[in-house]
Amino acid sequence: MSMIWVLFWTFLKIGLFSIGGGYAIIPLIREQVVDRSGWISTKMFTDIITISQMTPGPLAVNTSTFVGLQIGGAAGAIAATAGCVLCGVVISLFLYYFFQKHKKSTYVFEVLNGLKSASLGLIISAAATIVILAFWGTQTLERDRLLTGLNPAALVIFLIMFAIIRKKKINPIMIMLLSGVTGLIFYL
Repeated sequence: MSMIWVLFWTFLKIGLFSIGGGYAIIPLIREQVVDRSGWISTKMFTDIITISQMTPGPLAVNTSTFVGLQIGGAAGAIAATAGCVLCGVVISLFLYYFFQKHKKSTYVFEVLNGLKSASLGLIISAAATIVILAFWGTQTLERDRLLTGLNPAALVIFLIMFAIIRKKKINPIMIMLLSGVTGLIFYL
């Protein structure tokens, strides 16, 4: 099976099980492309997530595209993106017709509440992964590395940008640019 089909199939499965989309899909993609397949490193994955957040479009689609591009070139990007999006389109069409038919059902309403909770858990997991990668440079955090492995430059940049956002209400694009410049100063 060629790598293009493997990418398509992998992202088709990711798209099928990515309830909540956006940040909720990050742990699923990381598990498939970093942990299981070893196609890219954790550092590369973090970079891809960062780029995906800065480019226009949905995070899951952007991440799939950039991972596919990294692994299989332009054909890989198309395959990964198509795989990620296909299930969402098909499921959305099915759900539209289903909800039109069962608009007033209490059971359907309660199932949706359960899905919201699961989605929140996935988003929190993704946020924790990003914070641990940014501040400690690793995927998992052991208790003994809590203070010794902390990257002080990343913490200082975060705290400065957080204070600026809270006090000045600056445009997020300006904050990203300022963070990038600050990162260049700290890390070069």
